[in-house]
Amino acid sequence: MKVTILGAGAYGLALATMVNENSHNITIWTKLDTELEELKKYHTNNRVLPDFILPNNFEYTNNLKKAVKNSDLIIIAVPAGFVDSVSKELSDYYENQPICIASKGIEQDTCLFVDDVVKKYIKTDKIAVISGPSFAIDIIKKVPIGLSLATNDNHTEKVVINALQNNYLKLRTTDDIIGIEICGSVKNIIAIAAGMIDGMGLPESTQAMFITESLHDIKELIKALGGDKKTILSFAGFGDLLLTATSIKSRNFRFGKMVGENTPKELIEEFKNNTTIEGLYTLKSIYKLLDNKKVNIPIINLIYDIIFNDKDPNEIKKFLINK
Repeated sequence: MKVTILGAGAYGLALATMVNENSHNITIWTKLDTELEELKKYHTNNRVLPDFILPNNFEYTNNLKKAVKNSDLIIIAVPAGFVDSVSKELSDYYENQPICIASKGIEQDTCLFVDDVVKKYIKTDKIAVISGPSFAIDIIKKVPIGLSLATNDNHTEKVVINALQNNYLKLRTTDDIIGIEICGSVKNIIAIAAGMIDGMGLPESTQAMFITESLHDIKELIKALGGDKKTILSFAGFGDLLLTATSIKSRNFRFGKMVGENTPKELIEEFKNNTTIEGLYTLKSIYKLLDNKKVNIPIINLIYDIIFNDKDPNEIKKFLINK
């Protein structure tokens, strides 16, 4: 089976190692010439996975037509902000293959979830979404990892399981695509606030209180947007929230920690400019989406005001008691 992965960032490359465990042919596409040159010459991308050498049987290309030709599965693993442009280009070469989306987030201008961004250009029901507690660095270490796999197409489900599930990676299936996408997007925002709590020097007891309250809010958000609120108990829900909101490995958590520590603004800006912080992108989108839908999720409003309107992070403490 030929599997094409669009995106040569940490997560895309980590997923490629899982596909490789199942002895499939792998083509990795990147739009960046410098990235492509390093991958071809050294089988590395030290910017995102320092000191990790990829298997030497991967094929790399910046030619999207070549990448997806005769592919049995396309995995989209680019940052959420690039899904639109990649999907638009992909539509010219798409051959009705199953598409598995590993990107997480909500498009800012349209407030569309990632699967709807893809379907804006590609008319297909062969779409799956994967999400769950899984840092790329942990995936490549071949430790047990669990992900949620959401799709409404049986064939797509089988193809994705065949490509990814093995002795290290477990996939638990559901048909609640919107619920999984909400969990995968919003957990990055919650992780920013969790980082603030840590940065302010508050203990694990307060962190646990915050995560518990956030679970309830995400559950209500899933219900309000048409998903199954039970999805909050999935790998993509509680599992990913627990991981992202408690680990310094999370870029969103690290960013929030800097805010909570009252780090000088120029250092925060430097971090933002050199790091992909998906939660920031998604925060703007979900705030706009909730306003459009007339849905009130107070924790989202508070995080938005702290990040974009210079509200004092200490307001989180008052919020938790008064909520």
